Amino acid sequence: MAHLLIIGGSDAGISAALRAREVDPAMEVTVVVADRFPNYSICGIPFFISGEVPDWHDLAHRTASDIQAKGIRLLLEHTAQAIDPAAKQVTVLDRTGATRELPYDRLIVATGAEPARPQIAGLDLPGVYLLRPMESAFRLHRHVRKREPRSALVIGGGYIGLEMVDAFAHLGMSVTVVEYMPSLMPTVDPSLGRVIGAEVERHGVEVVTGVGIEQIERVGDLLAVRGTGGFQARANLVLVAVGVRPVSGLAAAAGAQRGIRGALRVNQQMETGVAGVYAAGDCIETWHRLLERYVYLPLGTTAHKQGRVAGENAAGGHSTFAGSLGTQVVRVFDLAVARTGLLETEAAQAGFDPLAIELETWDHKAYYPGAHRIHLRVTGDRWTGRLLGAQMVGHVSTQVAKRIDVFATALFHGMAVAALSDLDLSYTPPLSSPWDPVQEAAQMWISQRQGRHGT
Repeated sequence: MAHLLIIGGSDAGISAALRAREVDPAMEVTVVVADRFPNYSICGIPFFISGEVPDWHDLAHRTASDIQAKGIRLLLEHTAQAIDPAAKQVTVLDRTGATRELPYDRLIVATGAEPARPQIAGLDLPGVYLLRPMESAFRLHRHVRKREPRSALVIGGGYIGLEMVDAFAHLGMSVTVVEYMPSLMPTVDPSLGRVIGAEVERHGVEVVTGVGIEQIERVGDLLAVRGTGGFQARANLVLVAVGVRPVSGLAAAAGAQRGIRGALRVNQQMETGVAGVYAAGDCIETWHRLLERYVYLPLGTTAHKQGRVAGENAAGGHSTFAGSLGTQVVRVFDLAVARTGLLETEAAQAGFDPLAIELETWDHKAYYPGAHRIHLRVTGDRWTGRLLGAQMVGHVSTQVAKRIDVFATALFHGMAVAALSDLDLSYTPPLSSPWDPVQEAAQMWISQRQGRHGT
């Protein structure tokens, strides 16, 4: 009977385990989990901190009992120390501090990512948090509930940073967010970043852009934060959210190669190049479907898919990861912000000849109550007409997530921008218009392209 060993019990690891058991119900599957929280939603942590999700148990995609009911063995609070590919075994440290050797026939490394630690003096001071694992979320949650801080400063205006800004404001704190780039949410174009910034300020948050934080010091009961350009601020609490880095050292020490930002190199079958060893999730490079090359793009949705491919192949299947387009969405106060594919600058760097248009329109017929303006930015290749990317910002009621999925589906299948106008999309006055905003944007792009070509 074949034995599959998986290191890591988050999105990729559990997805791999479940798929392996589906493909080969006789396969023995063991998952080594460093903490006590298998298959917990890291993406849900901001909502636990804010109190919108009051019970942390609800963040579990599946409970440990659910997973074990599928015939999967969980080794909680076990930390992998070394991989020996020749002997096909992994050395683990258990909760008592004892080491043991676990044999395997196939191994999947799903060690994920950890918070990036910027070069800022004072990161280890009490009251400074780098949010990622569940234990760090619990520490922050206890701090917020017991000490009731009146003010918070968030370093980093990306997805997690802004979700935490929202969470702290939801708790009644005075909040400042500091972003190194010229506008918030650097993963969208600055014009949309300014829309997001205005929304954040509308909720009483101080927005500081173009500043790099250099030092954090304790001054009495407060944390004093200093940055470039003479920036100074004080707060009861500081959260650092400047991205993540892959946890890839364990597999690299066993012979797996590392690439972009130290992430593990794999092929589209999730093979590392070390015999019998696969990898998936935030610890690996990701095949970008549009760029047709590898990038580092850690996303929960991608990790689930990669884990499924790794689990199927480790169980004897023949699956291929189709690639990612970087499709993502986030709620920031009353806005939903989404993107898929490439920004105009990214498209140019990749060798395309991009043309981008920006449109502001109603999300549904304006005569029906509750209509909101929605901002769209669509990028296509000027010469081929191929869709390259889309971004969208709108009120949370404007179905931004589903509309960005239309663009993502079109990108996945290599559609032209013009083809979007022909799609048979649904319409009713409370939800859309005869020409959906997706199609309005496509039609504007077509007109701009024709105008620039003189046709």
